Amino acid sequence: MYRTGLSAVAVMAALLLSACSSATTDVLQPTVSVSIGQQLIDLKKAKDAGALSEKEYQAQVKRLIDSVR
Repeated sequence: MYRTGLSAVAVMAALLLSACSSATTDVLQPTVSVSIGQQLIDLKKAKDAGALSEKEYQAQVKRLIDSVR
């Protein structure tokens, strides 16, 4: 009786573990809804704080504007 119960537990554990590993690994990207205007404001703040150089700032602004065309 003990062996039957132990076997049943082992089978259940194997089934549970096999269900955890899936062949598909889809990664969902988070949906972020930040307006273009807010992104431009954030870039300006980063430049003003010294986190971005003028060249980096201009490149990021161009990239952002080009992304909505």
